[in-house]
Amino acid sequence: MNAPPVLEIEDLKFEILISEKDLQNRLRELAGQISRDYDGEVPIMIGVLNGAVLFMADLIRYLSIDCEMDFIKISSYGNKRVSSGEITMVKDFSADLHSRHVIVVEDIVDSGLSAQYLKRRVQSMKPASVKFVSLLTKTDSLKVDVDIDYVGFEIDNKFVVGYGLDYKQQKRNVNAIYQLVQGS
Repeated sequence: MNAPPVLEIEDLKFEILISEKDLQNRLRELAGQISRDYDGEVPIMIGVLNGAVLFMADLIRYLSIDCEMDFIKISSYGNKRVSSGEITMVKDFSADLHSRHVIVVEDIVDSGLSAQYLKRRVQSMKPASVKFVSLLTKTDSLKVDVDIDYVGFEIDNKFVVGYGLDYKQQKRNVNAIYQLVQGS
């Protein structure tokens, strides 16, 4: 879906925050950094469903190294615009992570609670290493201290949709990131 200047979902309006061009340029940079850091290795990328699918698909296409993929699905939002803070496992990963280099691929880190949960879950499998890459981070809204090793963009604490991110499962397929217009 092309990126129109304004999106509407129900009675909410969203405007472009990060263009498709800026997204793809940053993904190339992140992939270059990851490729250099894992030169000679075959890391396993664990995508966090559903939001990270587009980001992960584009990111791994830009890698110059080989990698494996798996997915995990957790929930802390439901149909709301703010995380409930309560993490629910919906689908666990299926790969054996023991002694593997693991890169968890997140769409957005806001409270940090999901990343903290995922780090503990992955570390319980005794990997060789675990790092996180997140397309977006909202450092002003972190509730826990989490290290995100590769960050696409730091954004203000605004609600965003597009490029995998949704509101009530809508607008994931838009090729840009949109922020909620104040007063919507």
